[in-house]
Amino acid sequence: MQARTPHAPRPHRAQVSVVVIGYEDAAHVGDAVRSALAQGPAVREVIAVDDCSTDGSAHLLERLASDEPRLRVVRRKANSGGCGSPRNDGIDAATAPYVMFLDSDDVLPPGAVDALLTAATGRGTEVTAGLCVRRELPSGREVRWQPELYAGAALVTRPSRRVRLVHDTLCVNKLYRTGFLREHGIRFPDGRFPYEDFVFTARVLAARPRIALIPDTVYVWHVRRGAERLSISLDRSGVDNWRARITAHAAAYDVLLAAGEKRLARASRARFLDHALRMYVRELDLRGAVYRREWWALTRAYLATFDAADFALAPAPGRVIAQVVLASEKPRDLTRVKEVAARPARLRPPYARAKDGTPVWSADLPHVTLEHLLHRPVRVLPVAVDAELRPRARGTRLRLRLHELYGRMADAAPATVDAEFVHRGDGRTGLTLTARFHADDIDPDTIGSDSIGSGVDSWTAEAPADLAALGSGTWDLRLCLRFHDGTTRETTAHASTGPGLLRRTVLPSARHGVLLVQPYATHAGSLALRIAPGPRGTAAVLGRRLKRLLH
Repeated sequence: MQARTPHAPRPHRAQVSVVVIGYEDAAHVGDAVRSALAQGPAVREVIAVDDCSTDGSAHLLERLASDEPRLRVVRRKANSGGCGSPRNDGIDAATAPYVMFLDSDDVLPPGAVDALLTAATGRGTEVTAGLCVRRELPSGREVRWQPELYAGAALVTRPSRRVRLVHDTLCVNKLYRTGFLREHGIRFPDGRFPYEDFVFTARVLAARPRIALIPDTVYVWHVRRGAERLSISLDRSGVDNWRARITAHAAAYDVLLAAGEKRLARASRARFLDHALRMYVRELDLRGAVYRREWWALTRAYLATFDAADFALAPAPGRVIAQVVLASEKPRDLTRVKEVAARPARLRPPYARAKDGTPVWSADLPHVTLEHLLHRPVRVLPVAVDAELRPRARGTRLRLRLHELYGRMADAAPATVDAEFVHRGDGRTGLTLTARFHADDIDPDTIGSDSIGSGVDSWTAEAPADLAALGSGTWDLRLCLRFHDGTTRETTAHASTGPGLLRRTVLPSARHGVLLVQPYATHAGSLALRIAPGPRGTAAVLGRRLKRLLH
């Protein structure tokens, strides 16, 4: 379902305080404040809390306030080191019945406050939440945050009746009744406490508010990966970031458990396994050996506090990763674990079995069992497909190899595959290929193995690929596997790294003259493709490459 932009409901008068926090962000804080003021008469005041900036942010805000009576500037005397203290200052300063939060580098879309306020007053709720979109800059590509929660309007009379609420840990896409926060003493952790949203959200849910959910887009989260100073959520290069995330998760869990909200507490742990654990595992091979050892030790210690019920609620990929981490004192199987952490998950060979025939992670970790693979529907299995793309002047071909998975692939009988190249910037499909699977020859080394019930250990599909049809940009490969039993499975393909693969190639093109083609493996190991058409595009790419080499 498509997210909708807030419409223009009946007008509201001066009922909302918008708290804008910022530190050293003179380049963006003005846009954030103006987006809040532009919400109209429903906004009684915009409270801009400057956390002791030295880049002129406070003076910029004062100049804006001189022409805008609804803008109040609060200047902290000392930098807090985090986002929690400035937001608490905003809660203390708010005079309107409702309050919401806005970060200095983000914006509120037109109509956001009216949409939230209409639902809050119409439903009589303490909290109202809407859709947040993550907008990648400078490309402008948007990704919806937790869209399942905001597919339609809903009233949640008690948070434990919609446990998925713990998945939305943001505080900025929500409108809170000010009196509710004050009556329950709900505040953010003070000082330098990264991921303060996790704890604040847990405190809100623990107070058992009535919550209205609306499908309107009410917040635009700007993601600037090229910024000199990355946001907390993007700056994951140091192990302290992971330590802070675990600390915040643990604190949120404790808040929910202490309030008697056991279902929500367990759901928060399942969310940790499915989201945080998988996200950081996908990046482990980018880190040094010291980081990996510290990360592994921190993760093992935290996972040791989980019980069987916590693991049972989590989707299989996160649960399997957790089992591998707990089973080994040192980092191991990182490439294979990263594949399981991918979205969608992929489990690459070897496929071992325990003595009793139970599927297991590997021969030396037989207690990490994978028996769920024997029963899960084919459409959600972590199938493994290897992809080779060999750009050639005489014609480029895409070759895909689907691996067997404990007999499940043979049972479903692979038929065909639809392969799409999707533009990473705008999501459009530039090229679609369809090919038929053919069973590969039997590997004599696997004859008699329990992992090959059908005598076939893989299937291959191959099709020509007209890369000139794609044009410039970065393209991700997405697959839809079709089986003779009528089922389908959407997945991605692992980028094969054999000799001659994943290298730049210049191809002749009737349309562009030349194409510079670069197949490569993403952080998750998937095959992707960069294309620069024409002599100018080719020269620009090669020039940037030369600069990096010289640097």
